[in-house]
Amino acid sequence: MLYAILCYNSEDAVGSWTKQYHDETMARLHVVHDKLAEQGRLGPVARLLPTTAATTLRKGREELVIDGPFAETKEQLLGFYIVDCTSLDDAIGTAKDLAKANPGTGSYEIRPVAQLHDHRLSAERKPAA
Repeated sequence: MLYAILCYNSEDAVGSWTKQYHDETMARLHVVHDKLAEQGRLGPVARLLPTTAATTLRKGREELVIDGPFAETKEQLLGFYIVDCTSLDDAIGTAKDLAKANPGTGSYEIRPVAQLHDHRLSAERKPAA
């Protein structure tokens, strides 16, 4: 089963990392990535741009488009992994590996994924800029 592992942390905290700390953290994360990829379990991984680049569509009687994420939390969704795991315990173990590679504050939310459609962008079809 596929699991989404959503990465939350304070943008301010991550934004204050030195280049050296960032590079060291990314190197530790790549060890986990490489292990998952070798096992054929790693799906898409993305790091989201800062919330200052976000736009929110609020649903209701009228749709409202707002600049910013306007999340009701002190931590922001910074990125995600899609990982093929045999069970929830396996997904929790994978999240623990990621947490060890990226010490400090933050959290990882683990959710099963109901795959509705596996559509990949072809080389000829690029996303709109």
